[in-house]
Amino acid sequence: MTTEDAQTSETPEEKDALRNLVVVSLCLTAAILANTMLLLAVPFKAIELGVGPSLVGVIISAPYVLPMLLAIPMGGLVARIGCQKMIIAGALGMAVGPWVTLLLPSVASLFVTQVIVGLANMVLIISAQTVVSGLASGKRLEQYFGWYTTCLSGGQLLGPITSGFLIDHFSVNVSLAAIGLIPLLSAIGALFFSRDIRKGGRSKRANGSYREQWQLLRRNTGMQTSIMLTVTALFVLSIHSTFMPVYLESLSLAASSIGLLLSIRAISSMAVRVVMSRIIDLCGGRNRAILIAIVLITGSLTVTGLVGDHYALLVVLAVVIGIAGGISQPLSMVILSESVLPEQRSSSMATRLMGNRGAQVLGPMLIGFLADLTNFTVAFAVMGGVLLVLYMTWVVRSGAFSQNAVGQ
Repeated sequence: MTTEDAQTSETPEEKDALRNLVVVSLCLTAAILANTMLLLAVPFKAIELGVGPSLVGVIISAPYVLPMLLAIPMGGLVARIGCQKMIIAGALGMAVGPWVTLLLPSVASLFVTQVIVGLANMVLIISAQTVVSGLASGKRLEQYFGWYTTCLSGGQLLGPITSGFLIDHFSVNVSLAAIGLIPLLSAIGALFFSRDIRKGGRSKRANGSYREQWQLLRRNTGMQTSIMLTVTALFVLSIHSTFMPVYLESLSLAASSIGLLLSIRAISSMAVRVVMSRIIDLCGGRNRAILIAIVLITGSLTVTGLVGDHYALLVVLAVVIGIAGGISQPLSMVILSESVLPEQRSSSMATRLMGNRGAQVLGPMLIGFLADLTNFTVAFAVMGGVLLVLYMTWVVRSGAFSQNAVGQ
């Protein structure tokens, strides 16, 4: 179901739309910078504490458990309270999290840090995506989500490099301290939203219920396509982000080299998002772009463990994963935004986030246990192949790509 007419009537004036896009992009860039720094700092802190691969997987998954359960009601809360206030609250939560581990260094404190940051990040993401989804429609919305996610990729680019540099030249604790300060920039930036964003929404409480979202998901093909695309891609991206440091550290690569590899992936995502709308056209529409992205991202994960410590090949695979992930995430948001009514956006974005967090919980845990039972080469290969088979099975059985609306 496309609601372009309804969206157009609620689109802010162009000047305010651009202002809000800039503000929300800068706020989330700072938050993502801190979050991706944590992706490198947490595994190294865990290694410093003598934690094995399977427990590292559990620790890495910790931020995603509660958001997986609470995302839908949080979407309704965002709609009622307003995105500006929730972005400020989320930023402050992200600033608090790392200091728990700094003040009380232990495996338990790592879990607490991850849980706090995970909840805060959930609030930030739902609020930010809700802001962007209401700014435009059609090709313009593709461009806005492309620019928004490009800025986020900038944070993903700088995060691993910054964290790796601080770890190599100072310590993991210095990296954690920096992570605890950066989100304060997001809280300050949120004060500059236009009046439209400062107000709460008109969302009914029912839109924030699990039952309502489940019914919407069952009957809305666009929403199904969006969530299947983002879940599959996030499964791979979470595995690549969280276990490449552990895998490559076991091959004696330096933290800065590992951080650079993850940053190269972010550069690739950032570059492709600038021209996302054009790339979709070159692929022949959204349906083909989705299929190409899924094949590339799962295939790259499958062969990652086979290249060993050949850094040039790891860079090539990181670029491919970055490009495929760079297309899949904003495209998923666009499809979802255009498949639901304006008052359903916050809760539907929260449902999408719940799916993402589920993938981010299962991905590191499954890879960790597979790596303990076998090795990383087998774990990466098995997981990539299984994901591709499962996704293609869903495409065939659901007939989702026969729906013309998705491919427009």
